[in-house]
Amino acid sequence: MTSPNRLFNKNFLLLWQGQFVSQLGSQVHYIAMMFWLKHVSGSAGLMGLLMMLSMIPGVILGPIGGTIADRYSRRRIIIFSDLICGVAVLSLAGLLLYAPDNETIAIPWLFAVSIIIGIVGGFFRPAISAAIPDLVTRDKVAPANSLNQSSVQVSSFMGQGFGGVLFRLFGAPLLFLANGITYLFSAFSEYFITIPQTIPEQSTGWKAIMQDFIRDTKVGFQYVWDNRGMRAVFFTSTFLNFLVSPIAVLFPFYIEDHLRATPDWFGYLMASIGVGSLIGYAIAGSLKISGRTRSIILILFLTLLGVVFGALGLSRTPLISLAMTFFMGLLSGVVNISIITVLQLTTPSEIRGRVFGLLGTIIGGLMPLGMGLAGMVMEILDNDVALIFIVCGVAMALVNIGMAFNRHFRAFLACNVEQTENTHKEENQNGQDNLTADR
Repeated sequence: MTSPNRLFNKNFLLLWQGQFVSQLGSQVHYIAMMFWLKHVSGSAGLMGLLMMLSMIPGVILGPIGGTIADRYSRRRIIIFSDLICGVAVLSLAGLLLYAPDNETIAIPWLFAVSIIIGIVGGFFRPAISAAIPDLVTRDKVAPANSLNQSSVQVSSFMGQGFGGVLFRLFGAPLLFLANGITYLFSAFSEYFITIPQTIPEQSTGWKAIMQDFIRDTKVGFQYVWDNRGMRAVFFTSTFLNFLVSPIAVLFPFYIEDHLRATPDWFGYLMASIGVGSLIGYAIAGSLKISGRTRSIILILFLTLLGVVFGALGLSRTPLISLAMTFFMGLLSGVVNISIITVLQLTTPSEIRGRVFGLLGTIIGGLMPLGMGLAGMVMEILDNDVALIFIVCGVAMALVNIGMAFNRHFRAFLACNVEQTENTHKEENQNGQDNLTADR
């Protein structure tokens, strides 16, 4: 089965609209969850514990989820993921609606639901990343990724912009109820999708199934390790995300203590990053650059991203910082979409879930560490947030300059994705007889 020629074909449109609606519900859910927990507990430590426990399962389970996305129906994984999340969130809404004062049960159940969503995410995200290139033609993969990431940004804007107001007007139980319904809507929309996929022959017996599962997971690790260019991209992406993670923790200190601005500027700067990212997504989705030109542009943008991040520490004017954060968002938007697209198109469909599951685990695993270290270093340096931004920015720029001399890194970014895709098709021609259009 060939991919439709139009970007907004039935399958991609159904997936995109379902994800947009559920992401919007999730953003409102996130705001309601934070305010509700703050009001009933008043504990920042409890809030931090909730955030950590909700992130860890998805990070740990990434490679496992990737293997499952390659061995079993991605369509079913996506549908059941949204169904499980929907039922879990609806149970939380029901508990708060019928027993609003029973905090002894409500708080532990909020933790349980958050962990369930984190666990499901470890299976859901690799399946989505692996499925998108099979829903559109090769030349539409970048625009599809751009639209997918744009929906995340737009839902974040809308959720963060209206979440507080909606919480004040309706309260957490009704917002949790709405989020549960959006998950179910997404699952209903995904039910009508067809995702072309070659599903390997399944073994019988638990021992044989586990052996195959372990073998396939190792194959995913080995595939990334043997591809020196891809391995370099993984290393660079992981290290850069680790270095940029202090923004999430230190921005309030940067705004009030360094810029001497009001807390309102937190929203302005975050919105500036978001708007820049949206424009970056649009640029990456519309421009057709390939080969050595792509490699040069991406390495230049990655280096500039570090330079601008470091320059934030030198800025003392909120408006200048606003322009810098916008530029950071734009650069990261172009880079993220371009690299994701190259990874998708240079990885065979039957192993794509494992590659993206591993990528999510490696990157996600170091980001919480970076956030934690940022707070510790901040105290050691007597709250010198500017110095941390400068050091991290310089380190990012140096890493990218160093990677510019890595021929495998340059070659991977410059690879001919069309030629690579044709090679994959030739290698897997015999397996196409088993192609399953899972309905």
